This record gives sequence, structure tokens and C-alpha cells, in this order.
Amino acid sequence: MTAQQIIILIIIGLAAGFLGGMVGIGGGIIIVPALVFFMAFSQHQAQGTSLAMMLLPVGIFAVINYYKRGFVDVRYALLLGLGFTIGGYLGSRLSLGIAQDTVKKVFALLMIIVAFKMLFLDKK
Repeated sequence: MTAQQIIILIIIGLAAGFLGGMVGIGGGIIIVPALVFFMAFSQHQAQGTSLAMMLLPVGIFAVINYYKRGFVDVRYALLLGLGFTIGGYLGSRLSLGIAQDTVKKVFALLMIIVAFKMLFLDKK
């Protein structure tokens, strides 16, 4: 794993944690697409690694299935988890200081952007 990959993974984890803390999203909507777009993971690898990051207690049985098929990168999951933990703390602190209507709009906008990117700008 290169230094650049480590930095990208920590940034993805920070972003997912921050947005998770701010608007209640994370693994599925941030980490999975980010691993596909920025780390060239397959969809299965991205899902398996994202689940591994949240292994305990959320997805242990799903992770076991992905791991058995070779779709989990434990090193990546640990670095994403580190960033997610820190980002979650920071995002929740920010979110709690912002009006609820603003947080709803941020959440909706983020979902539209991700949906548009996945529908029209996905790399084949």
C-alpha cells in the first residue's frame, strides 16, 4: 500500500465519518462509491471492505461472507475505520450546531450528487 493510498483511505474515512456524524450517512453512500471511484475497487470489494470497517457489531456475518470470497481488504478497512471515527466525531459536533433544516438540505443535496454520478458518470 502506498502513502498516497493511505492518505486517500483516511480522507475517505474522515469524509464518511464527518457526514455520518452530520447527517447520519456513511458506509453505503460514501465509502462504497468512494472506493469504487477513487481506489478502483470492484463493487463487491467496496461493499465487503466497507462492511469490514463496521464489522463489530453491525455487519459481522455479512463481512464473513465477503471475506470468504476474497472481497475484503482488512488493511483498507482499518484505515477507513480510523478516519470514520475521527470524522464522525467532528461531523456530529458541526451538525449539532446547525439548524435541522440546513442539515436536511445538505443530506438531500449529497444524495442527489451521488445518484447523478452513479447514474451518468460511472466509469465502465
